[in-house]
Amino acid sequence: MMNGLQIGLGGGCHWCTEAVFQSLKGVNQVEQGYISSVGKNSAFSEAVLVSYNPQIITLKDLIEIHLHTHKSTSDHSFREKYRSAVYYLDEKEKLTIETFLNVLNKNFGNQLITQVLAFKEFKSSRSSLINYYRKNPEKPFCQRFINPKLDLLRKKYADKTNF
Repeated sequence: MMNGLQIGLGGGCHWCTEAVFQSLKGVNQVEQGYISSVGKNSAFSEAVLVSYNPQIITLKDLIEIHLHTHKSTSDHSFREKYRSAVYYLDEKEKLTIETFLNVLNKNFGNQLITQVLAFKEFKSSRSSLINYYRKNPEKPFCQRFINPKLDLLRKKYADKTNF
């Protein structure tokens, strides 16, 4: 772990999630891969592990941005592969994260389905997928799926981005 705190975030394609969080001030590192939790959520799901400086960007900001950059209210058929979740690494964070989700839920037309889960294990993506957007910004996938998320950051969270 780098200096600062860590949080796991899963929801959509980890290429998208990686690009979003790499664009934020105060994020020291984004590790793209797969996270498992415990119990019924023990299967690995696409996610990122974000190391951040809480003096520059808050956990609440990270969670809010996460909720707005994936389908956090949609329980679609790919939810096992793309689990909508915030993974806590410290048990003391669980209640704080749940409180943030309850407060932020008021900003959405539908109920958030994002789960608060214990972080169990992380597996990194293969090297060819890491920094996918930075390596391939002109690819159709990036144009269609990642650019709209980055445009949202530019409009709604300009003060928190590195653009």
